[in-house]
Amino acid sequence: MKAFILDRYGKKQQLRLGDVPEPVPGPEDVLVEVEAAGLNPLDSKVRDGAFKPILPYKPPLVLGHELAGMVVAIGANVRRVKIGDAVYARPRDGQIGAFAERITVKDADLALKPANLTMAEAASIPLVGLTAWQVLVERAQIKPGQKVLIHAGSGGVGTFAIQLAKHLGATVATTASATNTAMVKALGADVVIDYRSQKFEEELSGYDLVLNSLDAATLEKSLKVLKPGGKLISISGPPDPAFGQAQGLNAALRLMLRLLSAGIRRKAKRAGVNYSFLFMHADGEQLSRITKLIEEGVIRPVVDHVFPFEKLNDALGHIDTGRAKGKVVATLK
Repeated sequence: MKAFILDRYGKKQQLRLGDVPEPVPGPEDVLVEVEAAGLNPLDSKVRDGAFKPILPYKPPLVLGHELAGMVVAIGANVRRVKIGDAVYARPRDGQIGAFAERITVKDADLALKPANLTMAEAASIPLVGLTAWQVLVERAQIKPGQKVLIHAGSGGVGTFAIQLAKHLGATVATTASATNTAMVKALGADVVIDYRSQKFEEELSGYDLVLNSLDAATLEKSLKVLKPGGKLISISGPPDPAFGQAQGLNAALRLMLRLLSAGIRRKAKRAGVNYSFLFMHADGEQLSRITKLIEEGVIRPVVDHVFPFEKLNDALGHIDTGRAKGKVVATLK
């Protein structure tokens, strides 16, 4: 079958369209005919080699962390879906490969596609949706009346997280450019900080949660807007010791993560807030709950651009600009 292959790690390395063996589903696997694949900064970072120490991938490999498509075969122990079902998923680490005509996904990692979305729209959801869910619901346990700052509100995670935070009853602030202010307000943002002309750390205070997806400087400034007992959760690093333990990394790598995150953890403790790193995980049950919210009209996808599959390197290049509003998707059909 056809797939885009990463032959070696490298900054902005081009993927090669070539042939790879057909995937064979195991007892817990679902074989999916991919109709659309979402693209994410995570794909770029894996391609660039940024996660070599902590993710078990060795080139040549097929990237792609989210997809939508049709079930064409199931393993003997699969009970949640059947052949012919339209599904979407974020495959678990170690089983990625959505930039291909077909992929095997664990039964536990996928959900039925929202009935009111196209395949391209559905493919834009799993990674960012699960990331936002795991930050806001699973870890921060946001309650009505709490205040949440979501950085980069016009990005993939931001556009989803704003909508979810509003659904949970939070007051939502976000950072965005002036040109994207109307868009993020339409998604539910109560306060929009123009990062080019305003300093969010001087405009905001008393927040319960900051969701950071930006650089180290933004991460540190975010401490200033949190109230004592607040949470600073970063999806862009630095990874903390808890992440190293959860990933089962060896002692040397765990020590490296402890040292990398020591500065921000120390400053967070001094400020009386909690810092943690989140690397989202696949979860079909959570994705099913997200499906319900989408079908009820609570959350809608925000798709910046849809590329044909053969232009996947161009799609990655668009991701690399950092200017996508919402998500970028490649379609195979």
